[in-house]
Amino acid sequence: MRAAILDFLGVVQSHPLYWISLLFFAIYPVLSAITWVTTGLHFYLRRERGEDLVESPPAMMHYPRVSVLIPAFCEGKVIAETLKSATQIDYPDFEVVVVDDASTDDTRDVVTAFAERGEVRLIAKERNEGKAMALNDALPCLRGEIVLIMDADAMPDPQILRWMVPHFQSARVAGVTGNPRVYNRVSFLSQLQLVEFTSIVSLLRRAQRIWGRILTMSGVVGAFRRSALIDVGCYSPEMATEDIDMTWKLQGASYDVRYEPRAVVWMRVPPTLVALIRQRRRWALGLAQVTRRHARMLVTWRNRRMWPVYYEAILSILWAYCFVVLTSLWVLSYSMGVPPVGASPIPNWWGMMIGTLCLTQLFTGVLLDSRYDRTLLRHYPVAVVYPIVYWMLMSAITVYATPAGLLGRLSHGRVTLWRTER
Repeated sequence: MRAAILDFLGVVQSHPLYWISLLFFAIYPVLSAITWVTTGLHFYLRRERGEDLVESPPAMMHYPRVSVLIPAFCEGKVIAETLKSATQIDYPDFEVVVVDDASTDDTRDVVTAFAERGEVRLIAKERNEGKAMALNDALPCLRGEIVLIMDADAMPDPQILRWMVPHFQSARVAGVTGNPRVYNRVSFLSQLQLVEFTSIVSLLRRAQRIWGRILTMSGVVGAFRRSALIDVGCYSPEMATEDIDMTWKLQGASYDVRYEPRAVVWMRVPPTLVALIRQRRRWALGLAQVTRRHARMLVTWRNRRMWPVYYEAILSILWAYCFVVLTSLWVLSYSMGVPPVGASPIPNWWGMMIGTLCLTQLFTGVLLDSRYDRTLLRHYPVAVVYPIVYWMLMSAITVYATPAGLLGRLSHGRVTLWRTER
């Protein structure tokens, strides 16, 4: 048995595909970190530099009506705080609408108390059909031409609409995604997610806006032109991540989608490892579904500005597979007492460079977002764990969930039901 395993390892590690994978595994994080940092800083220098660009939202001659739409399912423990924040938004003309997707807890009772005071409107569904269908059912009932969609456990900054709505003065703009900040940051796991959202998600959106297209509008907060949502067929209930799919649908239809870092919303992240894994599995599944459904963009000249985003998504998935497969081979090789080709138990020069660039990327994101979250820098030390442990966990989840997204049944009419990650 040992001889067979050693022969297998010898064949694998001498194959050209192994060396290609090794090269890609080493180079991709270096090039991507450099790309994210430089283009993210370029966005900052063009769009955020200067105190006047942070302190004073642009004035408008006309303030269009906005509907703040909050889809909810079993959010009774947190939705009251969300509604208190939403009703205190500083904007001349807006309404708050909650669509309850047949919750089985006291969510509807909590919302009803606000509705009876005239502070919100309640759309009560009698059948649970998932977040996408809840949003689709609510759209015809809204009064605003702009729709701010936010999660039922999030709390918006009072100035959020004054920062987001001016973007819609451009007729091509169909969506503006905001800047989610982590609210429940007491545990080590939540602090890791705090650094991730700042240094990975937020920095990447800055960079992708320089490219002209973004991967996703955050499901926790996003403002949309209601007519554009209807124009692209509304949300797809069969998709695991309706927010990524909608972002690609809008951009595929030549609409513009923007990122507004000053539109801050405070959100709750999964507090336990099990909840985090469940959430990231859904994200990985949804990304795979989107790359499959929108594959035509790769051969459509009209969608050429999506090509960098599309290819980067594919490369990130391939890198996750390289990470998991190569690490598994190296562990197997070491267990056999044979040092593997291209690996070392002691961090070498290239490994240290990858780790350093990763930490540099994380620090850049933390530094840029510290203008909107004053306590952010004190949480940066947890970033040292990110390239060691967090990368492996996220890569393993991607490897597990991607095949279902690429190969599983994806038919219109199928409904993906939601569940709270808490």
